[in-house]
Amino acid sequence: MNRTLDLSTATWRKSSYSDGGDNNCVEVADGYPGVVPVRDSKFPAGSALIFGTASWSAFVDGVKDSL
Repeated sequence: MNRTLDLSTATWRKSSYSDGGDNNCVEVADGYPGVVPVRDSKFPAGSALIFGTASWSAFVDGVKDSL
């Protein structure tokens, strides 16, 4: 199944670890059941990566464990 999300009205938020800077940040959009859209804040008009919620949670947990 090919699923395309309409992200034109997405509300994006930066990572809490971005320290308010404009470089090297990721942004995520909430409100999409089952998936987490992620984009590079330096290229907001670029493509977003879409992760399943379980995969995204495992990634975030891994990052937290490495700090």
